[in-house]
Amino acid sequence: MENKEDKKIKPLNKKVLGIIPLISLIGLILGAVGGYIYYAKVGCVSGTCAITSNPWMSAAWGAAFGYLVFDMFSGKKTSKASESNS
Repeated sequence: MENKEDKKIKPLNKKVLGIIPLISLIGLILGAVGGYIYYAKVGCVSGTCAITSNPWMSAAWGAAFGYLVFDMFSGKKTSKASESNS
């Protein structure tokens, strides 16, 4: 007979934080907001700029940049095998 606690489903926030560290998630959100602010304040007047003429593209690139910058500070542990191969 199986224990009911073994079958518990993890809450959504535990699943997300298991995949993406909290610091990277914060960077993703701040980058998206920053990308949208860049679109709103600087933007592209002629509409020919691939990134800054569309608010969705600007926010997406900002989110990607924010994720990458904040991911540097996530403090992921490396295994000793990969350190010795370097």
